[in-house]
Amino acid sequence: MARRCAISGKGPMSGNNVSHAKNRTKRRFLPNLRTVRITLEDGTRKKIKISAKALRTLKKNA
Repeated sequence: MARRCAISGKGPMSGNNVSHAKNRTKRRFLPNLRTVRITLEDGTRKKIKISAKALRTLKKNA
């Protein structure tokens, strides 16, 4: 399953691990995903993966 936020579309980013000797190797920055249950308009409940930042924004606006 893809590591992607269902609302914001945020996904993995790439960058470098940098040692004290300045050696660089590739690494991945994964989004902080949470699985939450949401209630749809017809009353059914569905699980979605959402980033922590988008979850904060939803709670703030609700």
